[in-house]
Amino acid sequence: MTSFPVLPRSFYENPNVTSVAKSLLGKRLVAELPEGKTVGRIVETEAYEGITDRAAHSWNNRRTARTEIMFGQGGKVYIYLCYGLHHMFNVVTNKIEHPHAVLIRAVEPLEGEELMAKRTGKELGDPTITRGPGNLCKALGLSKIHNGVDLVSGIIRIEDDGFQVKKGAVLATPRIGVDYAGEHARWLYRFILKNNPYVSKTKSLTKK
Repeated sequence: MTSFPVLPRSFYENPNVTSVAKSLLGKRLVAELPEGKTVGRIVETEAYEGITDRAAHSWNNRRTARTEIMFGQGGKVYIYLCYGLHHMFNVVTNKIEHPHAVLIRAVEPLEGEELMAKRTGKELGDPTITRGPGNLCKALGLSKIHNGVDLVSGIIRIEDDGFQVKKGAVLATPRIGVDYAGEHARWLYRFILKNNPYVSKTKSLTKK
């Protein structure tokens, strides 16, 4: 079976969270769990810029049992339960005490789609199978028990298979569901691969 390079710690320690969020597009998110291996190409991300970002859990240096993982080493998994219903998979970025993170909002299935369909109760080829962070986590079998997993050496990892994102294919938009963040809700911190069917649907898009 073909193996691909795992993104190194230095990739995640980049202090520019929007650069990390854009660079994650096209990479392979791999979950190798007891049920089987599932892989999806990342097609939608959102950046959260730590203590200066009202949309971030760590805004204003907020430290709780839940957010403490964000203040740690870049390259760790941060998973939380949203509204008691949906798990949200995030990648911790930057260095210790700089709580940046990137939410992975959607992937395009590459391997293990039958297992994804079984987990979600959806049909093969249905774009909603991994569209949106809740569906993504359900399809890949990710939950709070994976909080803190090291992406550099763990059962969950992000790989680079050499996929090239074409020039002009990345769009930047405001993030979804963060209206409470005031003017920060309008930041163009969501990045998508243009015209990919697995990306969440929005009314307006801005080219980046």
